[in-house]
Amino acid sequence: MNDGPVFDSNKADALRSMLSRQQLADKASRIPSVAARKADLNQLLALVVENKEAIIAAIQADYGCRSYHETLYAEIITVIDGLQHTIKHLSRWAEPQRRGVKRLLYLGSSNRLIPQPRGCVGIITPWNFPMALSFGPLACALAAGNRAMVKMSGNSRTLTRLLKTLSPQYLPEDKLLFVEDSGGVGRAFSKLPFDLLLFTGSTETGKSVMQSASQNLTPVVLELGGKCPAYIDKDFPLETAVQRLLYIKHFNAGQICVNVDYVFVHKSQQQAFIEQAKVWASQHLANLNSPDYTALIDQPAYERMIATLDDAASKGAQLVNLHGAQQPDAAARKVPMHLVLDTTEDMVIRQRETFGPLLMVLTYDDDSDVVKYLQERDAPLAFYPFSNSRKKLDYLISNTRSGGVTVNDASFHIVQHDLPFGGVGASGMGHYHGKEGFETFSKMRPIHQQARWPLAKLLQPPYGDFASRMYALTFKWMSWGVKSKPNLGAAEHGLKKLSSSLE
Repeated sequence: MNDGPVFDSNKADALRSMLSRQQLADKASRIPSVAARKADLNQLLALVVENKEAIIAAIQADYGCRSYHETLYAEIITVIDGLQHTIKHLSRWAEPQRRGVKRLLYLGSSNRLIPQPRGCVGIITPWNFPMALSFGPLACALAAGNRAMVKMSGNSRTLTRLLKTLSPQYLPEDKLLFVEDSGGVGRAFSKLPFDLLLFTGSTETGKSVMQSASQNLTPVVLELGGKCPAYIDKDFPLETAVQRLLYIKHFNAGQICVNVDYVFVHKSQQQAFIEQAKVWASQHLANLNSPDYTALIDQPAYERMIATLDDAASKGAQLVNLHGAQQPDAAARKVPMHLVLDTTEDMVIRQRETFGPLLMVLTYDDDSDVVKYLQERDAPLAFYPFSNSRKKLDYLISNTRSGGVTVNDASFHIVQHDLPFGGVGASGMGHYHGKEGFETFSKMRPIHQQARWPLAKLLQPPYGDFASRMYALTFKWMSWGVKSKPNLGAAEHGLKKLSSSLE
């Protein structure tokens, strides 16, 4: 969270007042019907469809230069797809779920799980995909019957002001409210007593959000980042892998939390990879001055990218500029796409998420080298293995951890709305999208209904012969066939330990 200047305490009071309004409305209408929720989702859908061009123009203004087609796909089409998927499946998701009961112990009783709204939720949205990363969680939140406040990024001011103007025309502010970022708003927002808080952003800021939320015991969903790796099997068509990886790396100038950060190439194919990358770039990579090549979001992001390149070059890395003779443009905040080779652990590019148009290339001798490297590092948000060998894919996926996986491509698992999206470890916790998103934003309330004449009535104290016989019979039945294999190694270790203590 970029807190900026000193925070006006009046803003904190205003935020608390906004939340209080939603909390009062929630108490007045605690569990909206499925029909009412679908109506809300359709209003959200109409907001996107009816204001498509205004939304795209606002995002363009915030970026300075953002590819029209990339915005149309990632911020409009993908959002519409997610909302339509949620509306289509909501009735089934909202049905009570029957759960099993142990008949021997609880004869005649029943169990069920009822999805109910959590209440008032907070959503903290980053700047890189401000529509997708606000409306995606919103779809889950409203589907579950919640009310929501959305704190937008300070780098998305034009879009935020547009949404603040448009949103009340579709949904009342006591149901949905967009909050503009200014000095300290982010930190104050995360301290509000929401019933659930979802944050998308960096790992370090995620820690701060979690700490603030803990003061109210607010549960959190953290969608963070990490250095997402790709792997190319030496038997996989190299041209295909290069085309798919560089297309994703080019998208939004690499400013995607699930973008490929580095790629493992077999050592025998490193030069071929470079040559294939140059061929693809010459055919598909937009000119740096083209409106199809997205700018970095702000001057600090541009300077960070230049510093990363300078650091790598000064320490012996090989830089391959895929834009040929074109050089970085500080005024336009555009950096050519680069391959970075021969890196070492002391380089910045090895140590932190790149979040830009730089692709680090590592080599491997054996697949075990890749697994070892990944196991020694924090689990990333995504992993991208390229292979047509089921055996190799199973080996790589089974022996590594990541939030999600796209096989033989990159990033596309995030736009599959029937798959949950989320990280693991340092890359986040919790899920949203699809059914899992609905359940994340719901309290899955367990209901046990006792039988009219429960067996427990016969087992009340004072405990007599009947209770003893019943419990003995139950234990005998439940433990039937339970056997353990003797752990001879543990037994031997125990004997040695006992012997040494006696000495």
